[in-house]
Amino acid sequence: MSIPVATLGVPRIGPRRELKIALEKFWSGKINEATLREVAAKIRADNWKRQRDLGVTVIPSNDFSLYDQVLDTSAMVGAIPKIYGWTGGPVSFEIYFAMARGSQKDLSHKDSGVHDSCAHGHSHGHGVPAQEMTKWFDTNYHYMVPEFAKDQTFALSSTKAIDEYREAKALGIQTRPVLVGPVTFLKLGKGENRLSLLPKLLPVYIEVLNKLADEGADWVQIDEPCLVLDLDADEKAALKTAYSELALKVPGIKIMLATYFGELGDNTDLVTRLPVAGVHLDLVRGKGQINSVLSKMPADRVISLGVIDGRNIWRSDLSKILGTLEGVVAKRGGADRIQIAPSCSMLHVPIDLDQETDLDADLKTWLAFSVQKMGELAALSRALSSGRESVKDVFAVSDDAARKRASSSKIHNPAVTSRAADTSPKLSQRKSPFGARQKLQSKVLGLPSFPTTTIGSFPQTEEVRKARAAHAKGQLSDAEYDAFLRKETETAVRWQEDIGIDVLVHGEFERNDMVQYFGEQLSGYAFTKHGWVQSYGSRYVRPPIIFGDVSRPKPMTVGWSSYAQSLTTLPMKGMLTGPVTMLQWSFVRDDLSRDQVCRQIAFALRDEVTDLEKAGIGVIQIDEPALREGLPLRKGDWKAYLDWAVDCFKVSQAGVKDETQIHTHMCYAEFNDIIDAIGAMDADVISIETSRSKMELLDAFVSYKYPNEIGPGVYDIHSPRVPEVPEMMELIGKARRNLSPEQIWINPDCGLKTRGWPEVKSALTNMVEAARQARGA
Repeated sequence: MSIPVATLGVPRIGPRRELKIALEKFWSGKINEATLREVAAKIRADNWKRQRDLGVTVIPSNDFSLYDQVLDTSAMVGAIPKIYGWTGGPVSFEIYFAMARGSQKDLSHKDSGVHDSCAHGHSHGHGVPAQEMTKWFDTNYHYMVPEFAKDQTFALSSTKAIDEYREAKALGIQTRPVLVGPVTFLKLGKGENRLSLLPKLLPVYIEVLNKLADEGADWVQIDEPCLVLDLDADEKAALKTAYSELALKVPGIKIMLATYFGELGDNTDLVTRLPVAGVHLDLVRGKGQINSVLSKMPADRVISLGVIDGRNIWRSDLSKILGTLEGVVAKRGGADRIQIAPSCSMLHVPIDLDQETDLDADLKTWLAFSVQKMGELAALSRALSSGRESVKDVFAVSDDAARKRASSSKIHNPAVTSRAADTSPKLSQRKSPFGARQKLQSKVLGLPSFPTTTIGSFPQTEEVRKARAAHAKGQLSDAEYDAFLRKETETAVRWQEDIGIDVLVHGEFERNDMVQYFGEQLSGYAFTKHGWVQSYGSRYVRPPIIFGDVSRPKPMTVGWSSYAQSLTTLPMKGMLTGPVTMLQWSFVRDDLSRDQVCRQIAFALRDEVTDLEKAGIGVIQIDEPALREGLPLRKGDWKAYLDWAVDCFKVSQAGVKDETQIHTHMCYAEFNDIIDAIGAMDADVISIETSRSKMELLDAFVSYKYPNEIGPGVYDIHSPRVPEVPEMMELIGKARRNLSPEQIWINPDCGLKTRGWPEVKSALTNMVEAARQARGA
């Protein structure tokens, strides 16, 4: 009997982004609900058949979502905030997508018909906003945060999990339905005393499980990734209550409790005592836990071994993994006690490497996307069941790839390795303390109080996007494209001068993406054409691949920054993406520690920073929006991460003179958690996103007594509305109550790439006027 192969979940976007295309057509009124459902059904059917054909024997259902699996769970249990006008019964597409994206309609007044949503997270007029969105654990996927009222009740309001099980069964495919676990669902939501809602929530789960059992489901996968977090006594008690109740009330179905994104650690005893039929372990991020968990796991428990990385794109070393698996099988028994799987759902990796026809041939042999990972799992299952000889050719290819990757000159650069190994403290220290630097910078820059600037990018208009596309296709020559970009840049510079902005930016019209633009110019990076993964909803990204040692062959931004500076006597700000963000938003090599990869990037950026300074750029911004995102899931691991992350930032900027002003920027985050680290970064100026919180996010900086300069955002760039001068003055007033005037900069929350010029011009004109009034107040 073969060892079963499971996948836990697969990408749902379609090989050619079919889901994105259909969703956006539906939202714009070009197709109806029935057509959207047809597209979704075909993607699901193709996914199930693809898994079956590749040798997967435990195929998931309900891993598909039109937008987000946590939002699906909110719909399933009827956790619909009152503003969306839901009065019970099945949750409609109108309500579902209003929760996801916002709506121009005031749904609380229960009008009907197709709605036209605005950009994610905000709505025009008297409409309703989207639910809050945040990162799913420490991945780059975002989920919609459930909201729970004090008088919250639950009721089965979406039968999607049952419908999709039935759908697969009609195709002759038996599946294992996937549900977000009740405790993880409550823990990740918003609302007071959320765990107290568990007794109200569990009856819905029980109803769903019983309906699945009635339809013929024998197993269900319940995801509780919260089990790799630090849990308090109440959370542990909630897990005991939940699974004891499910075991008691749903005896007709077996539960595979899925844990992933780390090791169980001090939750091991809890998990091994829960009354479930199986437990999935992440043996990629929690590779050290296998023996301790096995020693405590009851003999009748099925163990799902997550041995293939579900979050990264590297080919597995099959021989090495097989050695581990053979030891577990010897201890644990045969196919009725063991399953093999990826570490987590493969939602986080692209679909099929075979679509990539332009990648370097050697690099391609080192990679595996979702389809290839399923092939690896099938090969491991055959090796365990029938011996290595049965898959010797597959293993020979794997061994050859591992051997060549370990010694390839495309990966390993001794000069880069040697430079990154230098840990001298001087490399991360500016020449003088901030107070001394501030005096020099004030003298050199000659800025007024409450100086104004923007965060970097200006609107990427349709004309800009068309020119970039035409250039990429060879329809616009290099000279023609360069002339177009120079014209756009000069127009932006002149306009900033005209309205009175103090520190200018060049607008970044030449840039496609804040990571890709730099990665394309750095050694050690590669890019795919079809390697899309879902960030949220219909927003897909193609993360760069860091495959080798990172260095900077030549200057990346000096030309455009120098050109822009030549157009004006005002300070022009150089714009760079920081080393931690370059790391976090990429698929990172797995043969070198993340801190070492980040340090290599930091030195590459250091060279760019010093070249910008030599070219006469006296203000340089190094964005680090992903600094907090990189925090490990366990608080005990935070200090080590923050130490190396902050040090890498400091390495990138510490090569400049005291007169050069270093800025950094961070988007919306809970700064309280990392305020000591922000202080340690020692940037001369930090700009942060605060307008949506009405300056509440400044509290962390105030209580910390942040000594350097700070630009709290006064213009919410995520909304199309234009804030008036009095509104901005009110926000500046709040900042002045907590910070000294010498500390405060006036700027938008974030870059303006996604906005339109009319609203940007109005808002920035108001911003400059608000700063003028602040100087006279």
